[in-house]
Amino acid sequence: MYDYLVVGSGLFGAVFAHEARKNGKSVLMLERRNHVGGNIYCEELDGINIHKYGAHIFHTSYKDVWEYVNQFVEFNNYVNSPVANYKGELYNLPFNMNTFTKLWGVVTPQEAANRIAQQRTVIQGTPQNLEEQAISLVGTDIYTKLIKGYTEKQWGCSCTELPAFIIKRLPVRYTFDNNYFNDKYQGIPIGGYNKLIDALLEGIEVRLGIDYNDNSAEYRKLAAKVVYTGPIDAYFAYSLGRLEYRGLRFETERLEELNHQGVAVMNYTQREIPYTRIIEHKHFEFGTQPVTYITKEYPADWHPGEEAYYPVNNDKNQQLYEKYAARAKQESNVIFGGRLAEYKYYDMDDVIKSALICAEKEF
Repeated sequence: MYDYLVVGSGLFGAVFAHEARKNGKSVLMLERRNHVGGNIYCEELDGINIHKYGAHIFHTSYKDVWEYVNQFVEFNNYVNSPVANYKGELYNLPFNMNTFTKLWGVVTPQEAANRIAQQRTVIQGTPQNLEEQAISLVGTDIYTKLIKGYTEKQWGCSCTELPAFIIKRLPVRYTFDNNYFNDKYQGIPIGGYNKLIDALLEGIEVRLGIDYNDNSAEYRKLAAKVVYTGPIDAYFAYSLGRLEYRGLRFETERLEELNHQGVAVMNYTQREIPYTRIIEHKHFEFGTQPVTYITKEYPADWHPGEEAYYPVNNDKNQQLYEKYAARAKQESNVIFGGRLAEYKYYDMDDVIKSALICAEKEF
């Protein structure tokens, strides 16, 4: 019998498994897919690491997490500076002085602040939906060109039908700074994320193509304790109902070009273009290969059995998750962790931090 059965080989499972083995515990990992690494898995083609499940850019302000991952793989100095494309007009993100100068021809931060303040006044009283909330934060021009279409594609409905709480804040910078993240540490693993996962799982027995929930009673007998990182509703056989997600669809193509768009991530913010962004993977690692690969990312309605990407954190789903979470607390010798088990959108550094805290309590 193993000490731990870890269900899922994404970051939470991989970090926990590594820490367990480091502490002399025996670990068996079960992975539903035919590869380890969850959504950070990369496929190498022509020397370019393709982010198979969408762009993953590592960023953190946790010094301990940064030092932790750098034990396993060296990170480059990639800085995320996406560009928004609205009907062929290009704007820097996040919203900053470069964006405002292009939008309005303003030169000083005060001019930009005045323009936004003036436009915000069209919303009186408490915003009743996402559209009103966004305009109350950044004004009409930024909302119309850079938020409206992108958000409606992501959620599959009009911004006036979405609750205001989805957008709590929109970062506005009155500096000429295109670095998307404020975190102190940022980069991409040199050689791709597989190197990080493979290093974490070194010496750990992994069985691929096995869905724990297909035969949980039998798999449960294999270890003293289970670390479960799959969907929490699936663990309980959807007995209280299904949690909802938004899905994604990816179209990747090889182009006989040295450089297709000049940036790793370009967002397409008009509603009429069906994809939300194009990722050009070679730019994550400053590639000089003679060819390039681009991926168009399409938001999609999610159906059971498909990969679940974004939890739909409305009141209905949150209440259902709370019921499942209460049942999870009653389970003996089972640890629930990660974005699917906690029904939570997690940045990579937060997942690692959570797994390390969990492991520290265990060992």
